[in-house]
Amino acid sequence: MKHCLSVCLLLAFFASAQAQQLDSLPVAQPKKKDWSKLDLSQRSADHLMLQFGYAGWMKTPDTINTGGFSRSFNIYFFFDFPFKSNPRLSVGLGAGYGSDNIFFKKTLVDIKSGTAVIIRKDTITQYKKLKLQTGYIEIPLELRYSTNPENMNKGFKFAIGAKVGLLVDGKVKAKIDRDAAGNSGYIYKEKETKYFQTSRVAGIVRVGYGNFTVFGSYTLTTYFKEGAGPAVKPWSIGLSLSGL
Repeated sequence: MKHCLSVCLLLAFFASAQAQQLDSLPVAQPKKKDWSKLDLSQRSADHLMLQFGYAGWMKTPDTINTGGFSRSFNIYFFFDFPFKSNPRLSVGLGAGYGSDNIFFKKTLVDIKSGTAVIIRKDTITQYKKLKLQTGYIEIPLELRYSTNPENMNKGFKFAIGAKVGLLVDGKVKAKIDRDAAGNSGYIYKEKETKYFQTSRVAGIVRVGYGNFTVFGSYTLTTYFKEGAGPAVKPWSIGLSLSGL
């Protein structure tokens, strides 16, 4: 029994001595990444962006019958400004063109009436297709994050921001099979912008990997001027393809 106790005390002594030796050894500290050594002058940073998505209106009255594949298309050219302290973060400032195409079923859309836009049900005219299209010159601003700042064509990425747009186009285009007067097989076009908001502001977000991201957009301003149409607010969600 005494021999066992002596052996245990001896083992405990050596273990304590070994622990003290380990504590005295220098601990390796993780190396902090030196971002200043990265060459970002020729990096790919989402300088060109194409977006295609599904579009719609929030707060659409029950009297408006939208239908079909309403869609949006945007194209932007960006400058990208990485943070010096951490280039995984950057600011993207761009310019480009954005368009919305809202489709309707069995609906009359008149943007040239005397006092306001008229959107109401029409069960007499037989429409093959009818859409309301608006186009904007836009300036988007994004706060970006990328896990691969040297090449944003690879790695996870996330962006959030806003865009400001200036209205440059507003029109209705319809393919009519037969109208109330019996006329058939023709295309109807109407162009007017006086009832639309001349500018718009929208919140934007993107998330994805490599060249592909899913985007969402919600317009904070109304689509039509106050009193000139329903107080709807456009939104869209879709796919972005970016590169360069």
